[in-house]
Amino acid sequence: MERGNSQFSNLKFEVQTPLGFWVRTSEEYWQILLTKHPDLEFHLEFVLEALQNPVEVRLSQRDPSIFLFYTLIRERRWVVAVTRRLNGDGFLITSYQTNAIKRGEKV
Repeated sequence: MERGNSQFSNLKFEVQTPLGFWVRTSEEYWQILLTKHPDLEFHLEFVLEALQNPVEVRLSQRDPSIFLFYTLIRERRWVVAVTRRLNGDGFLITSYQTNAIKRGEKV
């Protein structure tokens, strides 16, 4: 489920996680993320899938406001969407492909 928000004019996406909070990012921030992780350029759908229908969610070992949402894209290969939740809403910190799920409390 997606919702629009006129407060953010260059919104790339805003989706609800199964944990009950919304995660958003702007088009500008998405482009910055792609400079660090260009392999995600054509994989926005995996990032959205990780956020909306994750295979697994982990809580950061260092910061209880950071959640890592994983979706499997092929055997032993995940896309992880890293979010921060503040004041009930969330935003995307980063996203990348990985071959391992990080340690941390399973949510």
